Amino acid sequence: MNSVARKFLIDLGLWAVAGLLAYAFRKPDLVHQGVPVNVWGYLLLSTGVMGTMETYYALHRQKWQRVGLGDLQLLARAAALATLVMFALGFVLQGWLQLPRSVPVLAGVLGFMAMGGVRLIARLLSERVRSQGTAQRRRVLIVGAGNAGSLIAREMQRHPEAGLDPIGFLDDEPSKLRSRVVGLPVFGSVDALPEVAARERAQEVLIAVPSAEGQFVRRVMDLAQSADLRYRIIPGVFEILSGNVSINQIRDVNLEDLLRRPPVELNTSEIAGYLKGRTMLVTGAGGSIGSEIVRQIASYEPATLLLFGRGENSIFSVQQELLREWPGIKQVGLIGDVRDLPRLRAVFEQHRPDVVFHAAAHKHVPLMEEAPSEAILNNVVGTQNVVNLCLEFGVERLVNVSTDKAVNPTSVMGASKRVAEMVVSAGAAKAQPMQAFMSVRFGNVLGSRGSVVPTFMAQIRSGGPITVTHPEMVRYFMTIPEAARLVLQAGGLANNGSVYVLNMGEPVRISDLAHDVIRLSGARNVDVVYTGVRPGEKLYEELLTSTEDAEATTHAKISIARLAQVDARQIASQLYSLQVAAQNNDPEAVRELLALVIPENKFGRIR
Repeated sequence: MNSVARKFLIDLGLWAVAGLLAYAFRKPDLVHQGVPVNVWGYLLLSTGVMGTMETYYALHRQKWQRVGLGDLQLLARAAALATLVMFALGFVLQGWLQLPRSVPVLAGVLGFMAMGGVRLIARLLSERVRSQGTAQRRRVLIVGAGNAGSLIAREMQRHPEAGLDPIGFLDDEPSKLRSRVVGLPVFGSVDALPEVAARERAQEVLIAVPSAEGQFVRRVMDLAQSADLRYRIIPGVFEILSGNVSINQIRDVNLEDLLRRPPVELNTSEIAGYLKGRTMLVTGAGGSIGSEIVRQIASYEPATLLLFGRGENSIFSVQQELLREWPGIKQVGLIGDVRDLPRLRAVFEQHRPDVVFHAAAHKHVPLMEEAPSEAILNNVVGTQNVVNLCLEFGVERLVNVSTDKAVNPTSVMGASKRVAEMVVSAGAAKAQPMQAFMSVRFGNVLGSRGSVVPTFMAQIRSGGPITVTHPEMVRYFMTIPEAARLVLQAGGLANNGSVYVLNMGEPVRISDLAHDVIRLSGARNVDVVYTGVRPGEKLYEELLTSTEDAEATTHAKISIARLAQVDARQIASQLYSLQVAAQNNDPEAVRELLALVIPENKFGRIR
């Protein structure tokens, strides 16, 4: 007999016994006089009804070793329905059954308790067996006694084979102190961590507050380090897409956790309105920002995703990820260069995109100082090609990814991105009423290619030191998903000709970032040395030029930079001169023309 049939018979047997006990409770003389025929009739009828419910709700197919609240709710529904049916039959067949009215109700309660009890016993025995077969479990002190903390504690209790033993919670919420959550005590506030950890012999600290800001994560990390404990974390709210928390989501604290900000509220209906069911083209789709924009778009169910980029390996990698995570979305990998106008035109002619996200760009400041012509050809001419084709083919929305380095630029890279913003603004002036062309500015992106964090990690792996250009240098930072989400939101605002500025919180001192990376890596005796400001670098970035002002939008994290009106004829002439100088590989001419096009430039000066 297989396990499914065995469970079916056990359930029906328990239900029948419950009915007999209910009869015996109402008529105690049944024990001495024996079971009359009408009682056997009731038991057979009741068991048949419960058998029907058992089959309909598939109760016999439940995994008793993993039974949960949902399983017990289903059992309660089946027991209640069977009870109601038997209660009704008791009235109809009263003359034959001679049924006391309380018997079906009492039998239903007893049956539910018996069938639920056997499931819980099976689960407890299973967990005990698995626990005994597990090596020494690590004692885990959980910071955060909210929903996420209770869920992860329950997961640890269900899966002792994971080797994690939750011993209790710490929480700053006064109402939770000295209470119990999933059977575990809330020992005290977070500041009591070293004392509680020593008293309870904790071996690890788990931060289970998905909405925690970076300051809170840093505080817990410092307390755990002072107690010489390992510390880990569960993901932030945007990483837990399903709303569930599981053991396999536990990971080490990383730099993004220390820079967490309050979750950005997105207007998903506004975003879905221009993405769902449309054809999307992303240039630079294999890059850090471009690939994340692709991932974010995919969750809004576009009709087609066009992945345009120069690197075949990176485009292939993004394609494979889409096939794994979003197999139902049509996607096309397109190898090409935004500087190659005929190739780009062929893409627009064949696929007719509705929305374009332009993320293809050179972004490395020192390298572009050495190759200014490449910055112009890629960042300016490439953007001009995209804008002209969007105008020609009636693209509804163009979102150009820009940078805070475009503000009062001191570098060729920043200047090239400022000119690219002007190109988009000039294109917006020619746009049709149903079109919207815009740019979005944001700061440094953690973990992107060429950013400081991977560089710092490589220096630590080689034994140090970590090199920082200046002790007072500060930058605005965002995580890659955070930047991509706000780019999509800015696209939803659709104010033609606008340059949107993202709220990136407070700037971060690069030297502080370096010390955080050292601490998180666990490295010892790694120094931070200062090498001097490189050509084209600023000590701090700005979000608006000296001639700009900020205007609020409907989204709290996005502002509009009020720009001087772009003279389309003048900018066209200047762009032509820039393109000729770049094609002739004349760096001095390129710099002179950039200074002419951008009067607010600060070439040669470090602020």
